[in-house]
Amino acid sequence: MSFPFSDRLGLAVWVKDLKAARSLRRMGNIHFVSKRLKYVYLYIDGRKSDQTIRKIERLPYVTRVERSLRREWTTDFQRTLEKSKDGSAVGTKTEK
Repeated sequence: MSFPFSDRLGLAVWVKDLKAARSLRRMGNIHFVSKRLKYVYLYIDGRKSDQTIRKIERLPYVTRVERSLRREWTTDFQRTLEKSKDGSAVGTKTEK
């Protein structure tokens, strides 16, 4: 029995009021709430992301919405390790 994994997108939503931010539960899964910086990190369905982001931005207590950049990061660490052996990777130091 296999379960299909839906494509998730992470969002950082800055809010004016944390009590009102509880209503973001119906938009997606809340992962973290920062009381000091007043933001909520939640995961939404990636297929409906544009519609959901527009809905969230229209809420009166939301100041800003940012998408996660996780999809754009390279996660091929083996390839990065091979490049660092050659000394051609960014941020590597070569001995003199």
